[in-house]
Amino acid sequence: MPRMLDVSEDVRAEIGDAEADRLLIGDNAPGSYDCTSCRTPGDSEQERTSTVLFVGDETAVLAFAHATCIPSQVVQVAEEQLQGAVRSITGGEDSGGAAQPQGLSADQAVLGITSGLVLIDDELHPALVVEPTGAIARPGTDGSRGDEFLQLLLEQGFHPVHGMDQVPAVLNGWSILLAMGQLHAVLQPGTGGGAPVAWWQAHAPLQVTEGWRTAASKSQTVLVYAAPAGTIGQQPREDLLRDALDKAAADGLLVAAAMPLAGT
Repeated sequence: MPRMLDVSEDVRAEIGDAEADRLLIGDNAPGSYDCTSCRTPGDSEQERTSTVLFVGDETAVLAFAHATCIPSQVVQVAEEQLQGAVRSITGGEDSGGAAQPQGLSADQAVLGITSGLVLIDDELHPALVVEPTGAIARPGTDGSRGDEFLQLLLEQGFHPVHGMDQVPAVLNGWSILLAMGQLHAVLQPGTGGGAPVAWWQAHAPLQVTEGWRTAASKSQTVLVYAAPAGTIGQQPREDLLRDALDKAAADGLLVAAAMPLAGT
């Protein structure tokens, strides 16, 4: 039976016309699937469905998503990330992670990211909290000016947070890559108007809770908070994370931006 599939030109170019046509007429395409973005069930016989091709160095995986969640596209990921994403289908988990920030000089520091839900105006919002493991220096300097992490983010368009009672403004050009229900990267605009590049990229895809995915799927937006090293810490519960965010805001040590979901 023909499927209600969207196959983008990029996906078609990767898999070939013959395979794309087989998918569209119902061969090699599932009727039911778990959306690679929101992880809820979908049915390609009943609703518009996007084909999403994850491409690594040696591996390519074709996945499916609600067209209302993401468009059909090719997602380039590191081979180890792709393997981790495939393993995620069997339930592998990771509660947090760190990776070298792009465009910042970190003196061996990395950016740690914690996911959680924050309550603003009686509504739960999916959030990521970014905190380096050490001081961040401006690129091209020796770090003698101290930690410039917040200043660098302010120059990128983040806004100071004075209280946790308002949703941060959207930061144009930045986005969150959520693939196969896991967090892969925070993307920033490419130079010269080029394709987005990873500002932060997980060494292995990070598992987020079902509640977080549901909230992100509903709003299609993630709130990103950032604080200097040692400000937030690894909090074991969301209420403690919120307390730490409130304190950081009160102390003038918190910036934030809202970012849309990118592709997946």
